[in-house]
Amino acid sequence: MTTEQKREANRLPFFVTYLRPMDRQLLIDPPLFERILDRLAHQLLEETHTQPLALVGIQPRGGILAERIFNRLEHLDASRKVEWGALDVTFHRDDFRRREHPLAPSVNHMPFLVEDSRVVLIDDVLYTGRTVRAAMEALLAFGRPRSVELLVLIDRRFHRELPIEPQFVGLTVDSIDAQFVRVHWSDGGQGDFVELLNEKPQ
Repeated sequence: MTTEQKREANRLPFFVTYLRPMDRQLLIDPPLFERILDRLAHQLLEETHTQPLALVGIQPRGGILAERIFNRLEHLDASRKVEWGALDVTFHRDDFRRREHPLAPSVNHMPFLVEDSRVVLIDDVLYTGRTVRAAMEALLAFGRPRSVELLVLIDRRFHRELPIEPQFVGLTVDSIDAQFVRVHWSDGGQGDFVELLNEKPQ
């Protein structure tokens, strides 16, 4: 084998690996997931320590995230009064009647009113902003809050269709429109992770 052939052979594996399309990319592994939730909980405590606080997760996955963060807040400051609930927004979506298959509503878990409370809406992924708009409309059935803020685990910032921006963000992801961010929730809360897929699963 000539010197030039050896050089080509050494370069080939890297070249092939570089061109091979990746079906998925791990964005947040379980240890990082735990650290991000801890950071978000600390941020909430620091910035809302003098006001009544209500965490409202947008069903279905935002409800899981809201409960995870609520449990952390209780651990950090058991004396702090924090409410948490999970809000279904199915019938408030502007695309509810435009889908080929009807959406199945989730369960509402709102055992409190948000009247004059500082509300933090919580969702796993912020994409176009339309789900958040629907949540703000659905929230009014439970009172008039003093303020409404948004917490998201993943912010896909380049795909917004409405002027909605989060105040609390776990991770900002720059992705193309065809890609899909999937959050995996484990039963025990110790194996949660986030991955970026090259296309939306069927």
